[in-house]
Amino acid sequence: MRRRKTIFDDGFQERLTEGATIVGAPGIPMLMDLDNVQVPRDMIPFTKARKCPNKRQYVHFYMHDREFSRVLTATDQYIDLLKLYDGVITPDCTLMIGQSPCLQQANTYMNRAVGFYLQKNGIPVIPNVRWSDESSFDYCFLGVPHGAMVSVSTHGCITSKEERRMFKIGLGAMLDVIQPKIVLVHGYMPDEIFGEYAGQVEFHRYASQFERTHLKEGA
Repeated sequence: MRRRKTIFDDGFQERLTEGATIVGAPGIPMLMDLDNVQVPRDMIPFTKARKCPNKRQYVHFYMHDREFSRVLTATDQYIDLLKLYDGVITPDCTLMIGQSPCLQQANTYMNRAVGFYLQKNGIPVIPNVRWSDESSFDYCFLGVPHGAMVSVSTHGCITSKEERRMFKIGLGAMLDVIQPKIVLVHGYMPDEIFGEYAGQVEFHRYASQFERTHLKEGA
């Protein structure tokens, strides 16, 4: 492990990780193990955060990367907005099967870098953990404190049999490596994936925006 001291003004906003402990071969910043987080009352998409009157929620980024890319490149512009809420789930930068390992590592880096910077600004942060296939396990869990509360999303990630199989394998690996006591789940929680781990960890499920929209339409 090493501390980051040198700051460069580049596309990856290395200044975000000033003072962070850097771990693993890819150089992933470690989130701080702060005790100011709580199980969210609810979650709200970043795209709805500016106009939502209810701030007693955690802001999440479970959406297409382009809808929150500005948070990665201009993080300071959103600090005041995000401070209004109970906390933030770190950005869900895409990791996909078949995607370049270099890009997957960069997306893992940005997830943790933005999270670390928000923590430094006093914002409660819950790590979002994402993986692709087994090849990503070498780096996708880096930067998350052991035993930390974490968040995952199944939205758009378990549409096929193979995706469900891989999600379950990744979930098991994440539980083994990070050993969280609490896992937040954004989206559906099929028993074929989560049932095996029900006695191992405390799960809290939050409906996706897609679910909420369709529930309203069907009401």
